[in-house]
Amino acid sequence: MRAVVLAGLGGVAMAGLIAACAPGTQLTTGRSDFRALCVDCHGPAGKGDGPMAEGLNPRPADITRIARDNGGVFPRNRVMSHIYGYSMGRGETAMPSFGDVLEGRTVLYDSGDGVETPTPWRLVALMEYVEGLQE
Repeated sequence: MRAVVLAGLGGVAMAGLIAACAPGTQLTTGRSDFRALCVDCHGPAGKGDGPMAEGLNPRPADITRIARDNGGVFPRNRVMSHIYGYSMGRGETAMPSFGDVLEGRTVLYDSGDGVETPTPWRLVALMEYVEGLQE
């Protein structure tokens, strides 16, 4: 009986060691992508005041004002296009394209035009996070 108990305890201890050595699973969200990809330039609140903003010309946009500057409507397609790297006028900004970073699993997404389009889920999540920052 004692051997069975010791073997059981040894198995539990081994499982604990394996779990402790296993790499942690990190959940990717719109918020985590914003922190990883956007905060350096746009700042934690999206005001365009990140630590890298000072050296950029033009300075990063205050992305909390996108809807306000668009007649109160948040332009989902335009924002996703800009983040991804498809939008016109990208030569006027220092913002890099994030399409390659956000590629992967897609979701059918209707941005308001009635057409469900396969769209990288991380791109949708990041756009929705930015939408939530609107003043």
